[in-house]
Amino acid sequence: MAKAPTLRTALAAALLLVQTSAEAPPRTGAAHRPQCSGRRISSWSVDSRQTTAFSRYGEDNTRVDDWTGGDGTHSVRLPDGRTLWLFSDTFLDRIQPPPNPQGAHHRWRTADGGGTPLLRHNSAVLMSRSGRPERTLTGGTPAAPGPFFPDPPGGGWRWPVQAAVEPRTPGAREKVVRVLLWRRTPGTGPWVFGAPHSTEVATLSLPGLHLEDIRATVGPGTAHDPGRRVLYGAAAVARGGWTYVFGGDDPPAAPASSAYLARVPAGRLADRAGWRFWDGTRWRLRPERARPVLPADGQRGVGSAFTVLPPGAGTARRGGAGRPGAWLLLTMDTGGGGAAGLRTITGYWACAPQGPWHGPLGHLTPPRPATAEPRRVAVYNPQAHPEFTAHGTLLLSYDINWLGPPGVPAGDRVNDEVELYRPRFLRVRTTHAAP
Repeated sequence: MAKAPTLRTALAAALLLVQTSAEAPPRTGAAHRPQCSGRRISSWSVDSRQTTAFSRYGEDNTRVDDWTGGDGTHSVRLPDGRTLWLFSDTFLDRIQPPPNPQGAHHRWRTADGGGTPLLRHNSAVLMSRSGRPERTLTGGTPAAPGPFFPDPPGGGWRWPVQAAVEPRTPGAREKVVRVLLWRRTPGTGPWVFGAPHSTEVATLSLPGLHLEDIRATVGPGTAHDPGRRVLYGAAAVARGGWTYVFGGDDPPAAPASSAYLARVPAGRLADRAGWRFWDGTRWRLRPERARPVLPADGQRGVGSAFTVLPPGAGTARRGGAGRPGAWLLLTMDTGGGGAAGLRTITGYWACAPQGPWHGPLGHLTPPRPATAEPRRVAVYNPQAHPEFTAHGTLLLSYDINWLGPPGVPAGDRVNDEVELYRPRFLRVRTTHAAP
């Protein structure tokens, strides 16, 4: 069900980042004085407007072939002011009024003619310039909608992650949308919900958003062991003529992943020849030479989905003591003990995207929907949406899911309580912190 299997490494965004005297020392580079200020979240508020916009859209039964819930929430602003929202696993179908089959006061989901709704592997939702979700993009046929990014031949599926508007070719006036995709294949054991396969880039036309092609950028040949394959696109940040693309591995027996970094010249995300990978010292052509920029060390590390902010994004103050601002990476607190990896987010900061990264620094615990079994509600996948920055505050989404007892499918519960499988939003302000 959705990304429940990856929640051991999931990342969450939340309500309060508290810096304490008990924080760990800098993770790397402690012997050198940083050349920039540290960075942390200083304040937050719930963005009920965005949360409500998706709830209203999901509960509108005017159409029953559009989005009613999903996770893997990412977005990109289009040149005409619309916003394209990208979702991984997605439910369509019909929303029923309360009470649900258990007699609880929750809206619930069925197929249009009754029965169990069908999960699609991905979708896209188009939001108007005024901020109203208004259309769902899927594949397949009108009678049988399928994933917008089709399942690959031979089995498996694609999950969209970050996206960017680029020239069709470097220097061209015509623009297109490039979407980074994580391709996964059927698996067993630790990858019962899919083993990492490769990173791909899809091209969508503008303004029509027609899927033109999908190209492989980082293939499965980089590692025979699926747990060592790096899927790129957890974050993608344009800076100084480059797009910095962060990714992570998926080790089966560890609670945390390591973060990796590639960079691509601006406008060349779909051009494999333009990709270079950080090996700890310099940028290399071969992805198998990549080394972690934030390595997992037993418990600490990143989740399978995290977000990265460049200096200045959502920052109340740019720096301290005359220093420039820092990059900020937000991830689930995989080393926090107990259920922290599914409840709490922590942060790392660096003066450059390749590090060294310092932290973890503080923690946040986001709000979850009310339910009869709150301990089974997981928070994960914090994602920044910088196109919605306003008055120095950044829009941050996080996903919600339900983790049932072993052998109990999550789909039954998230269909009986639709609020358990929809994104929620915060307004977050960051500021500098003493190195």
